[in-house]
Amino acid sequence: MKDLSQGSIVSHIAVMAPQIFVGMILMMLCGLIDLYFVAGLGDAAIAGVGAAGNVGFLINALTQILSVGAVSLISQAVGRKDRADANLIFNQSLGLSAAGALFTMVAGCMLARSYMRSVAVDEAVIEAGTTYLVWFVPALALQFIALVMGSALRGTGIVRPTVIVQAVTVIINMLLAPILISGWGTGLALGVAGAGLASTVAVAIGVAMMWIYFHRYEHYVAINSALWRPQLAQWKRILGIGLPAGGEFAIIFLNMAVIYFALRHFGAAAQAGFSIGSRLLGLIHMPGISIALAAGAIAGQNFGAGNGERVRRTFKTVLLLVTAVMIGFTMIAQWRPEFFLGGFTEDAATIAVGALFLRMVSLNNVAQGVNFVCSSMFQGLGNTRPVLLSSGARLLTNTLPLIWLSAMPGFRIEHAWYLSIATTTLQAGLSLWLLRLEFRKRLGPVLQ
Repeated sequence: MKDLSQGSIVSHIAVMAPQIFVGMILMMLCGLIDLYFVAGLGDAAIAGVGAAGNVGFLINALTQILSVGAVSLISQAVGRKDRADANLIFNQSLGLSAAGALFTMVAGCMLARSYMRSVAVDEAVIEAGTTYLVWFVPALALQFIALVMGSALRGTGIVRPTVIVQAVTVIINMLLAPILISGWGTGLALGVAGAGLASTVAVAIGVAMMWIYFHRYEHYVAINSALWRPQLAQWKRILGIGLPAGGEFAIIFLNMAVIYFALRHFGAAAQAGFSIGSRLLGLIHMPGISIALAAGAIAGQNFGAGNGERVRRTFKTVLLLVTAVMIGFTMIAQWRPEFFLGGFTEDAATIAVGALFLRMVSLNNVAQGVNFVCSSMFQGLGNTRPVLLSSGARLLTNTLPLIWLSAMPGFRIEHAWYLSIATTTLQAGLSLWLLRLEFRKRLGPVLQ
């Protein structure tokens, strides 16, 4: 356990953020690895795997319910020096994660084809996406358990074991992907099914490693099956914080699904370009997200310790750091985006769509960084309902106009990106205002 309520805020961020960043990059690489090797199968395969991979945002919505609830409550318990409560929350979250994993397995296999038909009209894209999902769903299910264990460690200020396990997971996925997708060394090419299977095997090994770590090395929070018995009062605490945060990720899924829906009549190349571009943009966002996530644990421990002024200083410091990082990566995204896309496809139409997306939507980076920081601070304070409110405002102002525009005769792809810039900026302004209100309510007026 690390005490994040003492010492320099910047030094804590400097220790935690790089490790979180590496972990998130490693998770993102799994999706990029799948796309890279699937790219050789054609635009339909890229579009299918990309659209199917969007389901990951929906599953993230469910996993974040437990992850955010665990980080917030465990970090606050650590700040209060209440080890018993930290362990209770961790084990109750593990029990909920098992139920979430089972639900994902059943629903994913039953609804895979229906989802793909809702976002694509090309039969080849639908078939590729459905096949990938069937083999990828077990990996998504196992994420429930993996993220709860990683979140418990982050709540206590420990990140390194999670990063190491994620590194091993990515390496395994990287080794298996070409073997299973293209049949390297075996002659048995499974195509998009191999991409999903590679991820599933890798994540399963990662979960096993985390389980072993908790049994052998972790002492502050520990796996205790006697604490798995459902306790509705604890579920209410976890879900009360986690549900709004999960709603935020569900909104991301809906936004992405509507974009795929709006692009469906532009063909597989357009959806493939968006698939690659959106994942590259996600990679660009990782440094900012990692700093913001580190702030959540720091704010949570300080809030639990009753140090409101340090919570405010954490927000100001992190907001400046994230803004600086986002400006730098916006400049990178504006510089020859075709160069980055060329590593995934040689199709000119796909590259053109992806490059336009990166140039325009990367202008959102600073506003998106503000949203990341505000979301993390709300998690640290233990109230994520304002996050759902600001994300819901973006959903309404983005998806409804986009559906309407996509039905108009003169609709062009860039219209979707203009709308994204406007609605993300709106969300950032609303998030800042809501956080200011929360500070006044939870921390009291600023002392002069």
